[in-house]
Amino acid sequence: MTLPLFRWVVAWLLCLASASAWSDSEADRWRAEIDALVANDLAQPPPKHAVLFVGSSSIRLWTTLAADFPGVPVINRGFGGSMIADTTQHADRIVVPYRPRLIVLYAGDNDIDAGRTPDQVLIDFAAFVARVRNDLPDAAIAFVSIKPSVARVRLWPQMREANAAIAGWAATQRRVHYVDVATKMLDGAGRPRPELLREDGLHMNAAGYAIWTDALKPLLARYDFGSG
Repeated sequence: MTLPLFRWVVAWLLCLASASAWSDSEADRWRAEIDALVANDLAQPPPKHAVLFVGSSSIRLWTTLAADFPGVPVINRGFGGSMIADTTQHADRIVVPYRPRLIVLYAGDNDIDAGRTPDQVLIDFAAFVARVRNDLPDAAIAFVSIKPSVARVRLWPQMREANAAIAGWAATQRRVHYVDVATKMLDGAGRPRPELLREDGLHMNAAGYAIWTDALKPLLARYDFGSG
């Protein structure tokens, strides 16, 4: 998707307003879970300048991160069925304090399911980048493409459009990357591969995460995060 210049101006103005417009009730929805993450940080301080994985349940359920990226300092701060704006809203608590060198975000799946349009998902991601840049101007940010799934196959056209929009925008930004995991999660007919998913048809199993791991390793190496 290529937006004309005047639409980019409008989109940027909207993205700047997006985070501040997120209501207190939406923020409160995740407050207990965020509080628990912060409490855990006090008990077990995470490494600074690590690779921070944030976003929705596909990140939260990635329990093998340390094993999948041996030798890489990783932090997992995925939460619930969150959307992009939720992570933006709570960035001051679960992003900025870690001073990560690289941030890997997976979100957008729940956003489309909740009725956000592809353009709105792009705007929300741009708002996340703007929020991070405010405190961490040198941090690299990667967007993991919205994954295809059996449970949400009806929404795949919108998800694919959002992916294309974010890929195009990321290519124009400094230290912002789009990581394609979707292509290998589709079969030869362009349908989601059920063997990569759990029984719910939505969340991934080990085979699905293996695709994500392989897709992310070159980016981690680019920022000198070697893995064995």
